[in-house]
Amino acid sequence: MAETDKHRQLMNELIETLKDWFAADPNVYVSGNLLLFYEEGNKRRHLAPDVFVVFGVPKRDRENYLLWEEGRGPSIVIELTSSSTRREDTRQKLVLYRDVLRVPEYFLFDPFGDYLKPPLQGYRLADNEYRPIRLKDGRLRSRQLGLLLEPEGQTLRLVDAASGKCVPTRAENLRAAEQARFAAEESEREQTMARQAADAEVERLRAELAALRRKNGSA
Repeated sequence: MAETDKHRQLMNELIETLKDWFAADPNVYVSGNLLLFYEEGNKRRHLAPDVFVVFGVPKRDRENYLLWEEGRGPSIVIELTSSSTRREDTRQKLVLYRDVLRVPEYFLFDPFGDYLKPPLQGYRLADNEYRPIRLKDGRLRSRQLGLLLEPEGQTLRLVDAASGKCVPTRAENLRAAEQARFAAEESEREQTMARQAADAEVERLRAELAALRRKNGSA
């Protein structure tokens, strides 16, 4: 459960952005704040990662994620840590993701920068241990996603490693689509006005020509 509005907004934004990024692939499942059960027959063995991505399972809505039925665990987990979850995120969950779920990459982000120094940290599984991922130019690379993670104030942005450009959020895509629609409508209005002006000019010239013919005919 998100501790603050900012944590919830950021969690939803990351989930939406990743869903849009992998929209064309039917076998990438993106979710978050969803109960993930990892031991069959034991309802107590569960957790709810803030954001997680699973490769190789169908993209569909789920009531919960049953590891033994799906056959695959998360390839990457992002936890948005806070004062109430810091200890769990950096200790219990880290051990669980490393030793039980075997999550290849684990990232933690502290939006307010109060508890984690630096506020963005990442680990990659190697030889059964989590090795810290080094920051480069303020970013962490996710090999699993093919993206970079970059703090931007209290927001965590996803960056296309190939282009170096931020992956647009769903809100940004909607704004861009709205701007494109407005620009297209404005262009259409300008074209309509130009056609109307051209038609008016043709009519004016026709009228002048008709008047000139009448004048010549009566001369």
